Amino acid sequence: MSTCVVPKLMLYSLFRNILFLLPAELSHDLGLKGLQWLHRCGLMGLVRYQIPALPTTVFGLPFANPVGLAAGLDKNADYIDALGALGFGFVEVGTVTPKPQPGNARPRLFRLKAERALINRMGFNNKGVDHLVEQLKRRRYRGIVGVNIGKNLATKVEEAAQDYLVCLRKVYPYADYIVVNLSSPNTPGLRSLQFGAQLEALLIVLQQEQTLLSQQHQRQVPLLLKIAPDLSDEEVAGIAVTVQKAGIAGVIATNTTLSRAGVEQSVHAGEAGGLSGAPLARASTQVLAKLTAALAGSMPVIGVGGIMDGQHAVGKSMAGAALVQVYSGFIYRGPVLIRDAVRALQNQSNG
Repeated sequence: MSTCVVPKLMLYSLFRNILFLLPAELSHDLGLKGLQWLHRCGLMGLVRYQIPALPTTVFGLPFANPVGLAAGLDKNADYIDALGALGFGFVEVGTVTPKPQPGNARPRLFRLKAERALINRMGFNNKGVDHLVEQLKRRRYRGIVGVNIGKNLATKVEEAAQDYLVCLRKVYPYADYIVVNLSSPNTPGLRSLQFGAQLEALLIVLQQEQTLLSQQHQRQVPLLLKIAPDLSDEEVAGIAVTVQKAGIAGVIATNTTLSRAGVEQSVHAGEAGGLSGAPLARASTQVLAKLTAALAGSMPVIGVGGIMDGQHAVGKSMAGAALVQVYSGFIYRGPVLIRDAVRALQNQSNG
């Protein structure tokens, strides 16, 4: 192992171990603030790895590499420049809602260290879409940025389309792609919108608005749907039919799971919320494979869920993912995961 790699691994391990002594949400906030401080002081070289070049074009967009950061880490785009400087091929911010909201009561984020997992029931806590737009206006990161949009807790499920339309209109001039999040388990009733006539009606309304916005702003911003891993084969097939009918650009598979398979013995297994990290990898990749098979190449899919190393990233690619995203693996392993995932995908593409 090279001499430059060992200190970075040791530094992140020390940094993570100190943060892991604190409550999970506090350490999350302090970690992001620390990263931002390093960026502003010109010290990102202490934690950033040399990322191989692996340019990839998906949705008509040029990605520097196919490994991105999933939504949820930077809900308000407050840290987008620092996160982007780590070498991600793209960064997805949000989930953002029309109005600011505090989210669910604390504690609402739990580490399952032995299982390399997290459980969260954050509840779309964010500063509102107007704040996020201002952050996007000021960003210096020139890579691809996606914006993940949701509905406010107070908005009835039957009226959800209006919240998604508000967010879509406001972020459209500043996003490279936009994700309709219907799969969070932490907003009551939200996942019901993933199915049948409700899904079709919502996506058609949003896609029609996207067409109008593309004409108004003279730029095409792809619209994607993010789905849950807790789906039957029939539900996955139904979603595939609906997204093709609606004409959206792609799908992200998957969000967190309600299952506790693989973490049954954890002290936090009984906590409500979505499970992410290593225990999600298999189920998430299975849904991804079923979805890409059902779509039969009609649109790209982004694979996310349980990527903890380079081979997990390759597994998503082999299941049909055009791009991949990391979240919990990034928390546990740090920036080295970006390099390892890009290297593994590069080796795969080289045969």
